[in-house]
Formats: sequence, C-alpha cells, structure tokens
Amino acid sequence: MKKTRKWDILSSKEISSMEDVVTAVLQNRGLIKKEDIENFLHPKLSDVTIESVGIDTEQLNKTINRLKKAIKEKEKIIVFGDYDVDGITGTAILWETLHSLSANVVPYIPHRVDEGYGLSIKGIDNVLEQNPDTKIIMTVDNGIVAHAATGYANSKGIEIIITDHHTRSETAPNAYAIVHTTKLCGAGVGWMLSQALKGKKDTEHLDLVSLATVADLVPLTGANRAILKNGLPFLQQTKRIGLLELFAEAGINPNIIGVYEIGHIIGPRLNAMGRLESAMDSLRLLCTNDPKRARLLASQLGVTNKERQLLTQAASMHAIEQFKTHLKLKNVLFIASETYEEGIIGLVAGKLVEAYYRPAIVLSIGEKVSKASARSVSGVNIIEFIRSSSDLLLNAGGHPMAAGFSVETEKITVLKETLEKLAEEIITEEHLTPILKIDVTLPLKLISQKLYDAILQLAPFGMANTQPVFVSKKVTLEDIRLIGQTKKHVKFKIIQDNSIPIDAIAFNMADVINQTKNNKTADIVYTIDENEWNGRKTIQLKIKDIMF
Repeated sequence: MKKTRKWDILSSKEISSMEDVVTAVLQNRGLIKKEDIENFLHPKLSDVTIESVGIDTEQLNKTINRLKKAIKEKEKIIVFGDYDVDGITGTAILWETLHSLSANVVPYIPHRVDEGYGLSIKGIDNVLEQNPDTKIIMTVDNGIVAHAATGYANSKGIEIIITDHHTRSETAPNAYAIVHTTKLCGAGVGWMLSQALKGKKDTEHLDLVSLATVADLVPLTGANRAILKNGLPFLQQTKRIGLLELFAEAGINPNIIGVYEIGHIIGPRLNAMGRLESAMDSLRLLCTNDPKRARLLASQLGVTNKERQLLTQAASMHAIEQFKTHLKLKNVLFIASETYEEGIIGLVAGKLVEAYYRPAIVLSIGEKVSKASARSVSGVNIIEFIRSSSDLLLNAGGHPMAAGFSVETEKITVLKETLEKLAEEIITEEHLTPILKIDVTLPLKLISQKLYDAILQLAPFGMANTQPVFVSKKVTLEDIRLIGQTKKHVKFKIIQDNSIPIDAIAFNMADVINQTKNNKTADIVYTIDENEWNGRKTIQLKIKDIMF
C-alpha cells in the first residue's frame, strides 16, 4: 500500500538512547540552547509581560486611564465580546475585573445571525437600546477591522476601546485606544489588560484563559505555552460552579482535564450556544454563583451541543456528497446552500478540508446577504486570499488558517469564479499534498514508560507544539483484530528485531490494515500514548500512517 501523505522526517539523528530521542524532538522545535530548553520545559508566568507579547504600552496606559476615569465617574461601560469560547471567556474576565473595581459595566455578546461577527452598527444600536447611557464600548476578541462600526459609535458620542488578537487590516479603526497583539488569544489580551487594571499580577482567571488558549487554536509556544502550562492546574481545580456543572454534564473528571478535553468536549459545548442560540447563556454559565442556575445552563449547553452535532453531520455529508457527485474538485472548495445553518458552516468547512485537503469556503445563503466561513491548509493564508477580493465583500476577518466574511447574495457567483481562478494561479500541488511531519526514526526497543514520561515533559501539546511523532521501519504486525461497534478500528501488536511486542491501535484504518495478514512487514508512523484498562496502564502506539 502506498502512503497517502508525504512523510517528512525532521531529524536524521541516529537514535541509540532515550536521551537521543528527547534531544532530537527538542531540536526539531528549535530548542538547542540550555536556556531555551529550560524556558520551554518550565515556562514562567512572570515572563509573560506587556512588552514580551508586543502590546503597545502607550495604548495600554491610555486604556487604563480612561477606564479608571469611567469607574470613578460611574460612566456606563459595555464589554462587547464574541460568541466563541475565546470571546466568551475574555468577556467574563474583563466584566468580572471591572465589576470587582466597582465599575458601571455590562457584558454584551452579539447574536451570530442577527448581528454577525464583531462590533457592528446593528450591534451598537442594540446596545444603545438596552443601555442608552453607554459612554464606552470595549471590544474583546474583535474590533480590529471594525472601521465602519467604530466611526458610527463615535458619531453617537461613544468611545471605542479595542482589545483584539486578529490580523490587522492596512489601517486601524478610529478608536479611542487599541490593545492588540497576535501573540495571544483574545481572552489572553483581555487577561493582560485585567492584570494591568488591577495593578498586580495574580492567577485569577487563569482557568478561563487556559480554556480559550486551547479552544482558539493559538500556537502553544512562548507566552501561550506559559499561560497554558501554568493555567491547566487552575482549570483542573476551578471553583467556578458553572464549569463544574459543565464538567459533570459532560462526564469529565476535572483532575484529568487537558488539551483534548478542552478542545473536543468543553469547548464545543460552550461554542454550541453561539452557533445555534445565544452565547450569552454560555457567558452566564461561566459567571453565575447560583448552583441551580448553573445546573440548568450546563444541561442546556449539552442539549444544544447534541443538536449542533446532528446539524454539522447532515450539512457535512451533503457538502462532501456534492463534491463527490456534482462539483469539480478545484484548488479551493467553494460551496453555498440555503440549508446550511450559519452557526455551523465553519465546522463544515473544516470537514471538507479533512476530506479533500484543500482550502474550503462554505456559505450560508441569505436573502440579501450571505455569510461564509473558510478553513485552510498549511501554506495558504486564507484571510489574505479572501481579502484579495475585498471589492466584492461587505467585510472579512480572521486568521491565516480560518476566516469569515459577508457578501451580497447576488455577488456569490462572481466571487466564486474570482476566487477559484485565483486559487488556480497561487495554490500549487505542493500546497494540496498533506505532509506528515515526523520527528525522528525510532527503534522499537527504546519505547518504554520512561520514554513516555520524558516526552510528557513537552506537554501540553497542540498548535505549533504537536505531540512527537515517530517512524519505525520494517516492523512486524501480529494479532490483528477489528474493534469498535462499526469495526472501523484495528488493534494489533508490533515487533521489530525480536523486541518485546507493543500494543498498537489504528483508528479508522480497518480497510487498510485488515486486508493484510499476520507477520506482514510495514513501516509505521505513530505517537506514543498510554492506555489504561482495569486500573492497569500500558504503553500503546497510536498509528497515524502505515506503508506495506
């Protein structure tokens, strides 16, 4: 069988000991000097400073002085967030901080369908309808491209303070002050501001910043790594009754919460409300002190998340089927439908990227205005790609790997043709070939509990710090058997040069591995994990790719 991905072995180092393995993995992450390795393995929160993350101190001080004046004079402040985990947690952090300082402050999360993403004219009108005495609107996780909305707020006598981490456009909005960096998630920016407002460094809100750092898929290096590595214990020991009820609803033991639990269990539940209902309920869950309300809200989030899963599955299957049967696979996948719920189109785009490994743009068609969400592949900056057609768009914002925009429905066809033509020009076959990055070639005899524990020192794993991946060549597969309700997964044992057999599992690879016979030789790519069964822990390899 030919491998489906290009294997890129990052280190050619000859491996003969556990120390060699760890050194190779660290070098692959650019960590060679003793000081850099120490800072990576034991990152300090004290090293996360305004200067180190690149926030403009003049703008920060201007923000603090203005907020202190507003607190003193009891001026109404609106903390204007976003409907994803990053925006919700960031809003909670700044609302709680300002509230603790006796500010006249109200949190506000826009409605995805009614108001759209970020600070908008309609959102400002809704804020003023509910809070006509508003003097300051402070954005969280949005605002850096909100030129029209900022100008509109100014015309209404409202001062805008922007806190954001998204990519800037060529010019900045005409805001009172801008607290911005791309080195943190949006909640991280809010947390830095809250620390500066309080005039002291503390660990308050580290549970929320940890959630956002993982959920928003920011690189887990530098300041983000320091925040998450130090913050995870605070999340595991959180006293927030809303989070504790959410953990209970999801069946999670708080003590073992890590990147997986945040990314696949907690984050989707908090996100579900903003996708299908109102994200204000997710915010209420984080901030409530009422146990009964926390229980009800956690249950509501769980139910809404199940609905979100069903809608995503149906829309994803529809989109994939369209490309299988009707639509030509081009360098960018562009699909639009009136049936796609606006709140799940980003997830559908992600499923298309998984299925076809091409940048994907999915639109929810509206009567006059349609909303789109895009996901990309390595090497294709999707927000720059989309902004190349800004003359056809109403607005656009996002990151190199994920973005969104609005377009007049009547312009969809022209936009599709324009972007597909541009994709043919700038997206190459190399971009569309998935690359499996492998740390180093590893002899099976070196795999042990000690090696697993040494690798764990590099955790938490995630964006820009993935779990180390290894390749072992000419291994023998034995005791092959299908597992799972649908028999899509395979368990087997692998041996190399008469080594002790090691358990391995290959998810969704039954069609590949089950066709072979015992004692078949193969090259395998994998991560080293730990499997626990009946209280007994054993080393298990998770297969990522295989070549016979």
